[in-house]
Order: sequence, then structure tokens, then C-alpha cells
Amino acid sequence: MPTYRWRKLWLLIGWLLVASVAYLSLVPDPPTLPVSAGDKVGHVLAYGTLMLWFLQLNPPSRWAVLAAALVTIGIVLELVQGLSAARSAELLDVLANTAGVLCGWLLGHTRAATALQALERTLTRISI
Repeated sequence: MPTYRWRKLWLLIGWLLVASVAYLSLVPDPPTLPVSAGDKVGHVLAYGTLMLWFLQLNPPSRWAVLAAALVTIGIVLELVQGLSAARSAELLDVLANTAGVLCGWLLGHTRAATALQALERTLTRISI
């Protein structure tokens, strides 16, 4: 696993992404993508992004724990939605979240898993 010069920054950004997903999961009228099943596509993209982001910062031996944590976050957020008068819990959202985590995991076996390394190298070259 690579070492990151700005690991704390990348973790902070990752947690801000988690907070954004939580916020969008709990607001009464969240935005959706203007495509068929845009809500579900959004779930897959959000959780896939989270998984891909965090797996770059963790060794493969921790990916299963990371995946389980993200799926759990998705389930908890759906349960909280079910307690809200403005939202409802949906099993299909949980499945879309889980599919996103799986997609992120699979992307972890591609060049996409080196995106933060490449970004950090570029930023290091141009920083003062």
C-alpha cells in the first residue's frame, strides 16, 4: 500500500463525502439524477465513490471491513429515513448502496485505485 504525504487531508475529504451522503440521505427532497431510476443510480455512484476513495487509503486486508462499514452506514441511513415523516426506507436503496460498494471494490482492482496517488504526485510537483 502506498504512503500518502497528505493522508490526513484525503481522510478528511473522505469523511466530508460520508457527511454529504448522510445529509443527502436525510433531507426531505434530495436531488436526483435526470435519468431513469436516477435515485438508484445516485445511490450506486455515491457508495461506489466512498468505497473507491477509502480503499485507496487502506490495505486490501481491510477492504472487507470497509465494505461492511459502508453497507452498515447505508442500512442505518435507510432506517433513519423510515423514522422520518418526509422520507421512507426502501430495500432497493439498500441494494443500490451495496451494489455501489461492490462496484467500488471491483474498481479497486483497476487503475482507478491509483487516482489519489496520481493526484498527490501532481499536487506535489506543482506545490510551492
